[in-house]
Amino acid sequence: MTAFHDKVEQVFRALALQAGARIMQVYHSPDFATRTKADDSPVTEADEAADALIADGLRAAFPDILIVTEEQAASHARQADRFIIVDPLDGTKEFIQRRGDFTVNIALVEGGVPQRGVVYAPARERLFYTRANGQSVEEAAPFGAEPGAVTPLAVRVPDNAALVVVASKSHRDQATDEYIARYSVADFNSAGSSLKFCLVAAGEADLYPRLGRTMEWDTAAGHAVAQGAGAEVLRLNDAKPLTYGKPGYENPFFVVRAPGVVLR
Repeated sequence: MTAFHDKVEQVFRALALQAGARIMQVYHSPDFATRTKADDSPVTEADEAADALIADGLRAAFPDILIVTEEQAASHARQADRFIIVDPLDGTKEFIQRRGDFTVNIALVEGGVPQRGVVYAPARERLFYTRANGQSVEEAAPFGAEPGAVTPLAVRVPDNAALVVVASKSHRDQATDEYIARYSVADFNSAGSSLKFCLVAAGEADLYPRLGRTMEWDTAAGHAVAQGAGAEVLRLNDAKPLTYGKPGYENPFFVVRAPGVVLR
């Protein structure tokens, strides 16, 4: 199993960096193709190019493991106890608006739990992933073929009288604001894509509530990174752990917290 997780760490990191490089080629081009999918969400040529690159690499490395990816609808009807789940470009709206808060997400799920994951924000030059031993780290740029200096991630000890909260840039709504208002908030950050999970993992925020529709490919990699730093990802309605491999791969509302944050 150690050899398998070593391979997972190496392959996920390499494919995320390769996909990120391809995404940035499109990002810096004068114009790029965008279309609307059946669910009214946008998709760009960068999403599709990154998806093909990652899916091909994963199938070559792990031919016996189910791969579920946002951009391949046929994969959404399949389920397995162990699977790899991919969002090749999380935060497409941020990408289209050239705001930088988009990520490449790749995660390994076993028994309903994201065990390993990588979150790469190429425009921000931030790379987060779980090591083979389950510990989450952030690697310092520049990123080469071999891993560079890494910093172990750990959640901070929260002060419930002065919490740091992070929430979505593109999906902020009244329900989220009302939920956040239940807490004593000292500072508030906005971030796009799965970076919000990583900010909790890195001790840059205490709480991330998500009162809106998400799919498992949006959250699994960030969940793995947060979990490997000591954070908890809980369903909002009953504070039980958020699980994966659900039919349709749709999530309920959830919160990511540093242990010690008293949920309200």
